[in-house]
Amino acid sequence: MAALMLWLLAVLFLGSDAQESYNELPEILRKGVDLALTSVNNHSSIQQHFLFFKTVSQTNDELGFDLRYILHNFYLKATNCQRGVNDTSECQFRNDRPLIDCSVCYKTFQGEIENPPIPYVHCIHRPKLTEEVIQTRTEHCSKMEYKSGSATLLGSKQNKN
Repeated sequence: MAALMLWLLAVLFLGSDAQESYNELPEILRKGVDLALTSVNNHSSIQQHFLFFKTVSQTNDELGFDLRYILHNFYLKATNCQRGVNDTSECQFRNDRPLIDCSVCYKTFQGEIENPPIPYVHCIHRPKLTEEVIQTRTEHCSKMEYKSGSATLLGSKQNKN
C-alpha cells in the first residue's frame, strides 16, 4: 500500500518538474526566456518541445529610473512533448538530446522590454558552442548596453502645469 502511494505521488509531481525552475525565475528574466523559447520552438528543424532548464549566468544591472539592462545565459532542454504543444504541464525532460545554450540581452523600462534596441536572442546546441560564438555574443550584447552615462536627477525635467 505504501509503495502504491509513493508511486502515485511520484506520478503527480513528475509533470511539474519541467516547469519548476522556470516558475522560480523573476518575471523580468522570464520575459527573455520566453523570447528564446518562442524562437526555438518555432524553428522548423526542432521536433520536440523545449522548456527552460537552468540559468548559467545572469546580469541584471539597474541603470536608474527603473531602467535595467539584462544579460541572461541559460539552457533549454528537450521534452517528450512534440513541438507546438499548448499544455506543457505533462511534458517531461528528455536526457537523450543535447541542451540548447541560449543567451539573451535586452533593456527594460518599468519591467517591460524596450525596443529599441531590439532584444538579442541567440540559441545554439551545446556541442556547437565555441569560444568564437561566446565572443560574438559578448560583443553584440556589450554594444547594446547603456553607455552614455547614467541618468541623474539633474538631467531630468520637471513638468510645469
